[in-house]
Amino acid sequence: MPPIASPLAVREGETEADEVSGSPKPMMTGRRSGVEQLLVIAFVIIPLSALIAAIPFAWGWGLNWVDAGVAIGMYLITGLGVTVGFHRHFTHSSFKANRPLRVALAVAGNLAFQGTTTGWVADHRRHHAFSDRDGDPHSPWRFGSSPAALAKGFWHAHLGWLFDRNLTNRERFAPDLVADRDIQRVDGQFIWWALASLAVPALIDGVATLSWWGALTGLFWGGLVRIAVLHHVTWSINSICHMFGERPFAARDRSANFWPLAILSFGESWHNLHHADPTCARHGVQRGQIDISARLIWLFEKFGWATNVRWPTQRRLDRLSV
Repeated sequence: MPPIASPLAVREGETEADEVSGSPKPMMTGRRSGVEQLLVIAFVIIPLSALIAAIPFAWGWGLNWVDAGVAIGMYLITGLGVTVGFHRHFTHSSFKANRPLRVALAVAGNLAFQGTTTGWVADHRRHHAFSDRDGDPHSPWRFGSSPAALAKGFWHAHLGWLFDRNLTNRERFAPDLVADRDIQRVDGQFIWWALASLAVPALIDGVATLSWWGALTGLFWGGLVRIAVLHHVTWSINSICHMFGERPFAARDRSANFWPLAILSFGESWHNLHHADPTCARHGVQRGQIDISARLIWLFEKFGWATNVRWPTQRRLDRLSV
């Protein structure tokens, strides 16, 4: 990992909120159709049901090393597609990617069953523009700070906001991606990437075991259960990391670091620094803070696939420290 004092620093004072909050365009635009809403519900409920069934299903049968390897491999590809691709590259421009890497990151993110690149980015830029204030699509503080309000807010931030049929205005919050032909082509094929996210682990497991049972367990573990685990890790950044943890850096909201999620989230749970300095390519900046996403970006930079990486500087961190 490069040292903190890399010469490629984040531009001081730059955040997406500064760029979009004064836009004349409306915050929301249209509503999901009934079919789209049913698909959202299915994408949430079906993997969640598989996760609930996973423990009794695995008790003594239904899980082997092939299943585990396929599930872990798919989790790495799709999870990093979200954290490195959707989040740090497309949303925050923490680095520039060459065209093949950019397309590959969009595909990997689409495989995660979390929506299209453009939709994901629009929602997340809106979150930063209005973090923990009116307009934030998933703040756990939306209903107040009493125990009952926080319980309701946790549900809303973690899962409930997904069922809101109102659509974030992509022309306002993600005009760069709306105008990007490569990204629109990938996003236009989202349903096929979603199906591939289920079919690929089933195919790999089936071929590896030469059985239909292997294909079924591959679909279950590498498809449904993997999607559900990644969903809840991602959603926990919205809920847990805005409620619990340490806040060593000055941010305009209640974002916090929650170390138990650091590895599963590939470094996203070092959330306080991220909100203090959104375009920074590395979120885990203090000693012992594992940030797998930043390590991958560093590798991309070494291969020449990523440029203009916005690594943090010690001067910048000192200014942001509480």
